[in-house]
Amino acid sequence: MDIISQLQELVNTIAALAFNTFGTLQRDAPPVRLSPNYPEPPAANPTEDAANVAEQPKLMSAALVKAAKQFDALVAALPSSEGGEEAQLQRIAELQAENDAVGQELQRQLEAADEELKQVQELFSQAADNCLNLKKPE
Repeated sequence: MDIISQLQELVNTIAALAFNTFGTLQRDAPPVRLSPNYPEPPAANPTEDAANVAEQPKLMSAALVKAAKQFDALVAALPSSEGGEEAQLQRIAELQAENDAVGQELQRQLEAADEELKQVQELFSQAADNCLNLKKPE
């Protein structure tokens, strides 16, 4: 798999990890009293393992940080641009000029093909007329 595909895969992984981490934090967060006007929130479910609830965000955060470090390593492995921005702009201009030249050549070939098609259609029309009229070709 090339580096770009690996980066895309890792971005998807990071997004999934972040989504799951935030969802878990939201689900497992203890209730908090919003203001003195509200009653005390109910106590957490005593059947849940408190150590597991406290440990899970740490594990998920570690997985998220590990994926982010892998992403950074892949970005660092990307080939650097040669010559900087000015060289890239020059290369883009060269490629654009080449693209324009190829486009003009294709346009000329298309026009020549259209002309040839018209000639073939005219010859076909003449041949069909000659066959229908039972005339001898000239």
